[in-house]
Amino acid sequence: MSEVKKMMKPTEMSKYLDKFIIGQTEAKKTLSTAIYNHYKKINALDNCKDQVLDKSNILLAGNTGCGKTMLVKTIAKKLGVPCYIGNATSITESGYVGDDVESLIVGLLKDCDYDIQKAQNGIIFIDEIDKIAKKGAGVSITRDVSGEGVQQGLLKMVEGCVVGVPPFGGRKHPEQPLLYVDTTNILFIISGAFPGIEEIIRHRLGGSKIGFNVESTDALNEKNLVEFAMPQDFKKFGFIPEFIGRFPVITYVNDLTIDDLKRILTEPENSIIKQYQFLFSLDDCELIFEDDALLEIAEYAHSLKVGARGLRSIMETIMIDFMFTIPSSEAKQIIITKDIVLEKLEKKFKMQKIAI
Repeated sequence: MSEVKKMMKPTEMSKYLDKFIIGQTEAKKTLSTAIYNHYKKINALDNCKDQVLDKSNILLAGNTGCGKTMLVKTIAKKLGVPCYIGNATSITESGYVGDDVESLIVGLLKDCDYDIQKAQNGIIFIDEIDKIAKKGAGVSITRDVSGEGVQQGLLKMVEGCVVGVPPFGGRKHPEQPLLYVDTTNILFIISGAFPGIEEIIRHRLGGSKIGFNVESTDALNEKNLVEFAMPQDFKKFGFIPEFIGRFPVITYVNDLTIDDLKRILTEPENSIIKQYQFLFSLDDCELIFEDDALLEIAEYAHSLKVGARGLRSIMETIMIDFMFTIPSSEAKQIIITKDIVLEKLEKKFKMQKIAI
């Protein structure tokens, strides 16, 4: 197999993730364990050729901006394995306009400079997988260029097969030489928001007659119901059983709270505030954020309902005037207060209302 920088134990990996991602304890635990087991199996199979070990591909559910992509990218980077981040919305069934499923392999090859051996032990992360659920499954889906056809196209690749792909992407041509990649040891992780899955889960749990200690419907309403997701729920959502069965590990991320967003601003090693403070230090200027200013930013981001993804654009709105003037000024310190945040955001909000 390709060299992995370090086979970190699950507890070590989860602790490492804490440096960069706030919260999401369950997702960290599940991802760290599943990815550790995946590479442990590959190492074992190098010495035990006759042993058969099934892959534990992963389904990661949760709303946008809650850290799904960041979790996977951080793990892959730490392990030193190639990782391609794809999007299901760009994939179409073979013969349609758009990327076919083999484009995922091309993306993985590009990430490791076309080193086939490394690619064969990499990670493919497919976001917005909920967009290829079948229509007519009782859930409103916004796009379907034969969603079932795309699922069928992914099936063999996810399970493990040899795929021939054009060296530089695009469609295959009869005279074109191909690169052949064995996907047997590639770990596939799919993710999506799965809008409506909560109602499917609630209906199943509410109607359960099995002797588990199932909580009352009122109690369930207070929880992230995706915590209780089972393969049959995703089947009802619109995935064929053969496809969803290839993802035995199911985990989830929680929506970010205001406190989570406030912590994301300052605590991670690569936090947005630390990045801006570094930029200002290059102009010999100290940048300070008061606590109530950070809270105001977090509350505004939370109101946008896009998770942590909204923080960067909010910060740019607040900081752009300072970044424009500081290089030409003598200022040695800038303090961002709640009033400054309100002034900058109110101005943008008014402009948005005018545009509407």
